[in-house]
Amino acid sequence: MRYSGILVNRFRRHYLNRIVSGLLMSGIFFIQGCDGPPLKPWHTEKLTAEFTVDMAAEIKTFDDYRKLEDRLFQQLEEKVYARTATGPEYALVRYSAGSAADPQQRQPNWNRSFEFSADQPVGGVLLLHGMSDSPYSLRVLGETLKQRNYRVIGLRLPGHGTAPSGLKYIKWQDMAAAVRLAVAHLASTLGQKPIHIVGYSNGSPLALNYTLDALENENLPVPASLVLISPSIGLHPAAALAKWKRRLSILPGLGGMAWLSVMPEFDPYKYNSFATNAGEQVHGLTSSVARRIAARARSAARTILPPTLVLKSTVDATVSTDAVVDRLLKHLKPVRHELVLFDINRFAAKTSLLIADPAPFTARLTANKNLPFALTLVTNTNPESRAVVARYKPSLSNAASKTDALHLDWPRGVISLSHVALPFAPDDPLYGQGPAARENALFLGQMAIQGERDLLKIPYSFLLRIRYNPFYVFLETRVLEWFDQAGS
Repeated sequence: MRYSGILVNRFRRHYLNRIVSGLLMSGIFFIQGCDGPPLKPWHTEKLTAEFTVDMAAEIKTFDDYRKLEDRLFQQLEEKVYARTATGPEYALVRYSAGSAADPQQRQPNWNRSFEFSADQPVGGVLLLHGMSDSPYSLRVLGETLKQRNYRVIGLRLPGHGTAPSGLKYIKWQDMAAAVRLAVAHLASTLGQKPIHIVGYSNGSPLALNYTLDALENENLPVPASLVLISPSIGLHPAAALAKWKRRLSILPGLGGMAWLSVMPEFDPYKYNSFATNAGEQVHGLTSSVARRIAARARSAARTILPPTLVLKSTVDATVSTDAVVDRLLKHLKPVRHELVLFDINRFAAKTSLLIADPAPFTARLTANKNLPFALTLVTNTNPESRAVVARYKPSLSNAASKTDALHLDWPRGVISLSHVALPFAPDDPLYGQGPAARENALFLGQMAIQGERDLLKIPYSFLLRIRYNPFYVFLETRVLEWFDQAGS
């Protein structure tokens, strides 16, 4: 009886804690739903010409998709641009026609899908950007691949490149359907030549989702290899709450809960505001992909995934580095897979200043002889030098087999990369190491600005986060080598 009483008390405490936690969370959600910046047309207007999986009977090809995209951007012009004022005070408003942040002032408009053809292509590459992002993020890599005679598609994923309101309605299945259209288009033009997929951030689980579909469906072409940059494989557990917050947003007075953040839109190629539904879709997609990879690893499948190259910063405020190993790479067979990790700047980032040092994590990977993937750590030559080297450890080994000097240095004042930095070169005119020579050109890259807080329209957290990769040339070279090896 005494044991039963203990169980009853524990049962009561458990559910009381759950009720209290639920009430506190509901209160937080309610406050968030009732308070916040005013919403603009780009937050409220629904663009009905956006592609969804339900349009499969009508939109059957990538050409159909791009024609629909033309109608979508015309709708953006009519519903958002036409309702946004112009003038000097709107110089940093993306949807103010003619402003410094207006992407239509730049040609081509990299918010739209693009395709680079080749006379005698050696293969094809599909580029998939991240959530709230646009094809701009991978356009430099795409241009290099074009020069290397690849046929390239930079796909604008549904809900992106237009207005943040698109993220309120999109489903990850819509994005997955668009990926299938793009791969089918490449396959129709390439015959038996290899197709590769590059996924950046949320584009990575979309690449994995398609690949798993293709491995289970003989009618879909299987990619020759995958490249995953800052992949969204594992998110913070709180991401699961996005579903409930989004559902509450339909209640009267709680419309603000449809947004995890509402910010000024000054970036021409990326939304700053983030819809609650977007978080829900990323969580659903990554969870689905993780389950499928684990299930395939448990099966008798001869191949879990084609050769997969993962490139990631050891510190990442958006996605989990541990999850890349535990939910993806550890499940693969020791054939040809590799993880490239960009370490923090050991010369500038002193341990006493860090909240968490990734050194124990990289040390565990380096010492683990059972990993079925190769590991390359891009790090300082030593803690007293800004020069960097690449230390390579083969799969199923516990020691580096070679160290290559990259003849690259950490820039002064930079202590690490970030989730958003990896695919951008230092000379990127928008996010790079220094502004373009052209006067009055918008620049959102490395800026040394100090002063009082809450003075600028651009949040200080945006200015602090590095948005370019000082080692981009190494990343690009590694990707090209990966494709060459997979296609040979």
